[in-house]
Amino acid sequence: MKKVSWKDIGLVNTRSMFKKAMEGKYAIPAYNFNNMEQLQAIVMGCVESRSHFILQVSSGARKYANQTLLRFLAMGAVAMIKDAKSPVKFALHLDHGDTFELCKSCIDSGFSSVMIDGSHHSYEDNIKLTKKVVQYARKYNVTVEGELGVLAGIEDAVVADKSTYTKPEQVEDFVKKTGVDSLAISIGTSHGAMKFKPEQCTRDERGVLVPPPLRFDILEEIERRIPGFPIVLHGASSVVPEYVQMINANGGKLKDAVGIPAEQLRKAARSAVCKINIDSDGRLAMTALIRKTLTEKPAEFDPRKYLGPARDELIKMIVHKNKEVLGSAGQA
Repeated sequence: MKKVSWKDIGLVNTRSMFKKAMEGKYAIPAYNFNNMEQLQAIVMGCVESRSHFILQVSSGARKYANQTLLRFLAMGAVAMIKDAKSPVKFALHLDHGDTFELCKSCIDSGFSSVMIDGSHHSYEDNIKLTKKVVQYARKYNVTVEGELGVLAGIEDAVVADKSTYTKPEQVEDFVKKTGVDSLAISIGTSHGAMKFKPEQCTRDERGVLVPPPLRFDILEEIERRIPGFPIVLHGASSVVPEYVQMINANGGKLKDAVGIPAEQLRKAARSAVCKINIDSDGRLAMTALIRKTLTEKPAEFDPRKYLGPARDELIKMIVHKNKEVLGSAGQA
């Protein structure tokens, strides 16, 4: 396959947007997508709220969408923003790349940013793998996100039974030896909609599960050791209770789904955390509206009639996240 530069697609890498986010005390939203309606919603929601963003694709989503079609979807998103006369920019980012070959393939096909997740390896092997990706990415000015610590939960092929907090004493050495542009850390977030077991949580007056607080003490120590360095939070969906209730009321079975409270994400966004990943909330918003529409209109078989409302709900969710949670609205 012929190599494609992200510059020719009209993308940006994350270097400048992270610098501005840290100076402005807000976080750039990183939204995962799998289909056209999700992509439309992300673009439209970020244009409406005037927020730069990161368009994230997992290895599984890349296979689902087809890597060639994916490049043209990104080009279409750039054109949509241009047609809207919006100043919004975005990066196309590989989420949880687990091999050098996958990261290289994404870089060669036009991604402007990649994550190499070597957290399942030993510390030494994580450094070795991450450094190899960074050295290749530097040739094309592609930014690289590394990871220290392990998040529990399930996201595509990323599976871990329990979390391992990032060790602050390792971050300075890791960043220096690998040359990464940003670092994903583990301070208590978790992948998926069932982020915590009920026994790990308390319940509020409504009976809703409340997860244990994030380990901001670890974050603060990391900030002290690598001041001004871009930090990333994965597994940071709030798992909006209204969407879970709507899904369950319309034939779904999401028992004890719980996410990260918005106020904790707001606090993180005002720190060195300049990128917050949101995947599960987008899936829940779309699934909730699709289930509701098909329950209310069981004879409906036109995909536009149930995917359209789902897309519109996702736009609303994205605008809310950018304005009220991440603080990125109006920063473009």
